[in-house]
Amino acid sequence: MKDLIVTVILCVIMLLNLADVVTDIHLGVPTWHIIEECMIVAAAGLTAGYLVVETRRRARQLEQLKQNLSQADRQIAAITADMRGARRQYSELIHQQFDAWQLTLSEQQVAMLLLKGLTFREIATVRETREKTVRQQASTIYAKSGLDGRHAFAAWFLEDFLADEKLAAAA
Repeated sequence: MKDLIVTVILCVIMLLNLADVVTDIHLGVPTWHIIEECMIVAAAGLTAGYLVVETRRRARQLEQLKQNLSQADRQIAAITADMRGARRQYSELIHQQFDAWQLTLSEQQVAMLLLKGLTFREIATVRETREKTVRQQASTIYAKSGLDGRHAFAAWFLEDFLADEKLAAAA
């Protein structure tokens, strides 16, 4: 908006000076004065022209940026949807493994909270039970899964991702 105002003011200055040049020519004003005013008219005209060109260039840039942003938003939405789907599939696989290990519903809840990284105390608070109960359920989970503890339990679910990552890096 500022550029438009400045451009309009420069055009008005240019037109007023042009009218003054024409009047001065008819009045027989010295040539040096007419040349001086013609230079003012040319400077105002060139500056106004530059502002118009620059404003259009910036408008095109802004439009391109809007299109890029819109495309990036669409890509992020697609990635987010893909991530939700992958998270849902992964959760289903985790629960299938819990079923294969024959974990009870309570043990599955504790196991999922262990995978999310909660401490025994936090799990007890979330489940409104005692920390000792959570520890006993965790021991049962480790025994049923054949794993040695929390770290081995979590690593069991991440191992496939890490193996795939190594294969992708090697390729």
